[in-house]
Formats: sequence, C-alpha cells, structure tokens
Amino acid sequence: MVGIRKKEVYGTTSAENINKMIIQYANDKGVECEVFQSNHEGALIDKIHSTLDVYDGVIINPGAYTHYSYALRDAIECVAEVPFVEVHMSDISKREDFRKISVTAEVCINQIMGYGEKSYLMAIDHLCEVLNA
Repeated sequence: MVGIRKKEVYGTTSAENINKMIIQYANDKGVECEVFQSNHEGALIDKIHSTLDVYDGVIINPGAYTHYSYALRDAIECVAEVPFVEVHMSDISKREDFRKISVTAEVCINQIMGYGEKSYLMAIDHLCEVLNA
C-alpha cells in the first residue's frame, strides 16, 4: 500500500515504481535482483527459507512483522549464511513506541531506515560492500 497509505510517512511513490527503481539500480551496479512482496507471513517465511544456496544476500522490509514476528526472525536465523539487511522507509526509532522494537534486526547484518525509497538503494550498496569485501 506504499504510495497510498500514510503518504506523509511513506511518500507518494507507488510500490511498482519503487520496485522498478530497485531493479534498475541493482542492474546498473551489475547485480541481479528479484523483488518479492507478500502480505502473508507464511509466504515470506517460505521465501526466506528458499534463499539458502540461491541468493548472495537479501534486503527485507518486514513491515509490521518487524515488531512482533518471531517466526520471520527465526526464518532469517535459519539461513544465517545469507546476509540480510533490514530496511524501513520511515525511521521506526522516531515513531510510535511499538514501532521502535525490531525483533528481526538482531539476525540481520544491518538496519537501514528513514531514507524513504532510497533506503533500499542504500541496502543494495551495503550488501555489495559486504559481499565484495
């Protein structure tokens, strides 16, 4: 619902346009990129589990699951060989108290937040640095 919901927080750019921007940015850096979105926790867990031996790294925006989904946290921990970067368009540390908590951050190599859709591009840069180090 990005681009529709809480425009003052998440901006007006549609998810489709953000996805295109992410893919183009990755391609420009010579990186293959797949975008996956689901509102279903089980589908996200299945996708996380499928990353092992397939992807070099993952950028994840767990949305509201950030704050309470120990199932997503455990799924990321299960594939610890794959570096995950947690991304949020808003700065969750400056929002409602319940949003300040991330149960997934500790199993990710970094958390980037507060830069709008640029947060995703910063995460691509970070993963490239980590993977090429």
